[in-house]
Amino acid sequence: MIAENIAAIRARMDAAARKAGRDPKEIVLCAATKMNDTARVREAIAAGITCCGENRVQELTAKQALRAYDGASVHFIGHLQTNKVRQVVGRVALIQSVDRPALLAALEKEAAKQAIVQDILLEVNIGAEESKSGYAPEEIDAVAASMGQFPHLRLRGLMAIPPVSEKSGSNCRFFTQIRRIAVDITAKKYHNISMEILSMGMTDDFEDAIACGSTMIRVGTAIFGARDYSK
Repeated sequence: MIAENIAAIRARMDAAARKAGRDPKEIVLCAATKMNDTARVREAIAAGITCCGENRVQELTAKQALRAYDGASVHFIGHLQTNKVRQVVGRVALIQSVDRPALLAALEKEAAKQAIVQDILLEVNIGAEESKSGYAPEEIDAVAASMGQFPHLRLRGLMAIPPVSEKSGSNCRFFTQIRRIAVDITAKKYHNISMEILSMGMTDDFEDAIACGSTMIRVGTAIFGARDYSK
């Protein structure tokens, strides 16, 4: 079932990209693996998944110990507490959820300690929702401009989780805003950044995100099925 689900998602991704005049190869499918065990993660990778996104540090470290992600890169996509950065820095290809100055500073300190450069995305609270973390859209330019102060971090782009989509197309304005922010920052040629990754779009709205310029979609439910939060 997982393989069939992935094939169906890729077909939809291809159709959405071609409709928007884009090359489907420009868009990465990142499987959101939260609450899925090692066997299911391996099944997804065997079906062609090349990127896994993990939300929880405990799950990340447990699955890495079991080599669940072998054959794919792993990203951290959840809220990251500053006291857990040492368990994530250097252990993932990309930290997508950098959402506040304190976390940025903690990541720089840990990456410097490890003598590495850690790739990150800035999380944008594009819908100004109190329940979600992230920088306000108007703060992103200043943070990007400051990246020269963090030589052990490399800003690769932006991540956003817009409000729950009520109907098809309702989140396009948010996705378009993220794209415009990225374009504006790119034009300023700040040090130590690129805006090559726009991680936006999930199970309910990834086709709209692709139409608006997303280069990475994060899909969990459509791959693995609904999560059981009662456990």
